[in-house]
Amino acid sequence: MDINLRELFQIMTRRLGLLNKNCCSMGGVDISLVQSHILYEIDRQHTPSIQQVAEALAIDITTFSRQIQTLVKANLVKKTPSAEDGRVYLLSLTTEGKFVAATIDQQMNSYLNEVFNQMNDFERETVVRSIQLLNTSMSKSAMCCKPMG
Repeated sequence: MDINLRELFQIMTRRLGLLNKNCCSMGGVDISLVQSHILYEIDRQHTPSIQQVAEALAIDITTFSRQIQTLVKANLVKKTPSAEDGRVYLLSLTTEGKFVAATIDQQMNSYLNEVFNQMNDFERETVVRSIQLLNTSMSKSAMCCKPMG
């Protein structure tokens, strides 16, 4: 059996909406896929530094700073100097940012639940284990997780 792995990932990327310019629109504010990842990571890490989130997402600091400025202007993210080191800025979600992050989370979970409900328990468990294995293998790759310019 000759499987075209790239084609499988191309199709999955399209079906997950990863090629869409914006992942969603909330109250007239368009949120890009990168911005939705930033909101998720800020919420997950609870008041991380700019550097911590940029590293977690493997985004170079210049590109990341531009994204943060956009999110600050949209009143979704708050940037606060650290009490210990004024050169370090900590990120947190505003009330509106928390709402947007929760809404995106709910939409993604609904979509994934709908997709996984098409499978039986064994298939679901196999796919989840396979994704976990793939993520682990990708993290060990020399080509994985380098900041994009």
